[in-house]
Amino acid sequence: MAPQASRRRSLTTPHPVDEVLPLPTLALYGFQHVLAFYAGAVLVPVILGSSLGLSGQELVYLINADLVTAGIATIIQAWGFWRIGARLPLVQGATFTAVSPMIAIGQGAGGGTAGLLVVYGAVITGGVAAFLLAPFAGRLTAYFPPIVTGTLLTVIGVVLIPVALQDVGGGSALMDGPHYGDPVNLAYAGGTLLFILLVMRFGGPPLRSVAILLGLVGGTAVAWLLGDADLGAVDQADWLGVSTPFHYGLPHFSVFPMLAMVVVMLITMVETTGDVYAMGEITGRRVDGDTVSRALRADGVATVLGGVFNSFPYVAFAENIGLVRISRVTSRFVVVAAGVLMILIGLVPKAGALVASVPHPVLGAAAVAMFGMVATVGIQILGKVDLREERNAVILAVSLGTAMLPTAVAPFFERMPTEVRAVLGSGITLGTLTAVLLNLFFHVFESRRTRKDIDWDGLAAYDDGTGTQTATAR
Repeated sequence: MAPQASRRRSLTTPHPVDEVLPLPTLALYGFQHVLAFYAGAVLVPVILGSSLGLSGQELVYLINADLVTAGIATIIQAWGFWRIGARLPLVQGATFTAVSPMIAIGQGAGGGTAGLLVVYGAVITGGVAAFLLAPFAGRLTAYFPPIVTGTLLTVIGVVLIPVALQDVGGGSALMDGPHYGDPVNLAYAGGTLLFILLVMRFGGPPLRSVAILLGLVGGTAVAWLLGDADLGAVDQADWLGVSTPFHYGLPHFSVFPMLAMVVVMLITMVETTGDVYAMGEITGRRVDGDTVSRALRADGVATVLGGVFNSFPYVAFAENIGLVRISRVTSRFVVVAAGVLMILIGLVPKAGALVASVPHPVLGAAAVAMFGMVATVGIQILGKVDLREERNAVILAVSLGTAMLPTAVAPFFERMPTEVRAVLGSGITLGTLTAVLLNLFFHVFESRRTRKDIDWDGLAAYDDGTGTQTATAR
């Protein structure tokens, strides 16, 4: 009877991913995801808007539109309907891979809102292409073994950590000024990270699950008390701001911008595939080709919505993958709650201004932990790979090396054409493509064994008196 009762419980107990937590808990954990997501979310509209010469009012509108669309995209991905959405706790945000191509497209069309219309035509086209290609991409999951997905996640974490470290010093806007790396900034970052570590070490499970949120709130509160957190933007912001479809006018569809955005979406599809497998590893939920296809369809739908609602292409945010790993709260409905909060923040500019008041050093300290966790998930997956096998070792080594090219040496590809820089200028993109191509070269396209592998388990090295060593080959 006992085994039968246990089996009945296992059949009726939902998977932790599908667990619906109490509403206050959903709101609390969801808000933590919003804070982790927010800085990266606003960077894309800020960078694009500034590059195209948009006014301050237009830039604020672009940020609010991005938040609303990201919230809708997150709900689609986490909740899921029909064959759309991975039904995993994946937070969706505007992809950085598309930033350079969108700037090139917008500037080529004359900049300003006229440039945006061409960008949105390309974004809609890219979203439709991603949706239509999703079933075929889902069938390619056999080409993403642990050596590829583990390398991808490790690359994402390693490449994004320097972005977090920029915030630790005061943010990218201060990098050329005298106040970047000011001891005060380092003190805020160090204090925030120390506080998070203390909560993780001495707090109970409920506190550990919101350690990042507590660190962000605590660091911001201290900075405000000491006069280093500016809340003036909250008073100046409006209470209500609604994002309407085609706010800047009907999009323009130009052939070459459309083709460029399709290429961008192909790259982000590889990134999404790795994100889905990483989340499956973290949550213990089985991931297969159908799961990947549903995730990619959600990306396509969200990207089309981005073009309609004056926003951008969307992909899973690595920050929040790391947060799920740290908090161990794997319910996808927490992410649904985060999506609802994003929409509310996007509709209430004052709320967005309040979240945006988190100082860069405080946010950077939390991001260091979260991006580090993303790399840790990659290393965890790589732990299942035999890295003593030299082909696997080469895939990992070369992929990490190429990923660091645009990361460590920013001007490395500056002399390349714009279309080439759009692909090679991202360390994540370059490292991912390298891992995929090398896996095809070493493992998929290999028709026969061309060498003898070393039997590491039977490795018998000895000193025969002359200092030579021998190994048994198989």
